[in-house]
Amino acid sequence: MLEVNGVIVRYGSRQILNQVDLRAEKGTFVGIIGPNGSGKTTLVKTINNIIKPNSGSITIDGRSLDTMGSVEIAKNIAMVSQVISINFEFTVEDVVLMGRTPYIKGAETHEDMEIVQDAMKKTKILHLKDRFVTQLSGGELQKVIIARALAQDPKILILDEPTSHLDITNQIDILNLVKEASRKGMLVIAVIHDLNLAAYYCDKICLIRDGDLISSGIPEEVLTPSNIKTAYNIDVEVINNQITNSLYVIPRLEPLSKQEPVVISELI
Repeated sequence: MLEVNGVIVRYGSRQILNQVDLRAEKGTFVGIIGPNGSGKTTLVKTINNIIKPNSGSITIDGRSLDTMGSVEIAKNIAMVSQVISINFEFTVEDVVLMGRTPYIKGAETHEDMEIVQDAMKKTKILHLKDRFVTQLSGGELQKVIIARALAQDPKILILDEPTSHLDITNQIDILNLVKEASRKGMLVIAVIHDLNLAAYYCDKICLIRDGDLISSGIPEEVLTPSNIKTAYNIDVEVINNQITNSLYVIPRLEPLSKQEPVVISELI
């Protein structure tokens, strides 16, 4: 059980999170949605203890993060950040093995290497294990970082925009992967911009606007035209997608006017 109670975060005089409350249990996929600059990344970094709240508390299974050391937090929470940059020529296997750092005392064990191998199999990157990460595509590198997080064997997996800048195939691969992790008991918390992907994959959605958690619950409770209008200032239709059997958000857009074709001879 993760509990976020009355969390306030300020950057100088600016308040970024306003009395945020959030509760989520293991085996749940939680999506954090909201417009740019609403506080989504600040929230997940605060849950991971990267940012200290000015007030409020965060507990895991009743224990405050304030009472845990960095190693214990790393055994409970793994985070895949929005910006990934590895400029050293580590192999894929080396990077995934870094996820075992909280557990390794001295040299890695046979069990550590088995966990690393399993993480690479789950993310479908085992065939890349001897490649340098500097030689990988963006989608491949994202899978390596997720494999490293899985090798960390956390109770909670946090992903900050895990599908940004990826093609649709890699987006689906990654979301299927973390969905499966949640089904096997892990609590997954992901910042997601695509409302339709959030509706399809998430068990629970939290909608943030200007640091306020304005709605939280199952997709049908959160993804309503009025909530989306309040958060994003855009009118939408919300329908049930007959193919996926999940909600589908359609912006109400004005038809684009058709322009007359340009005659090349008129430009000469």
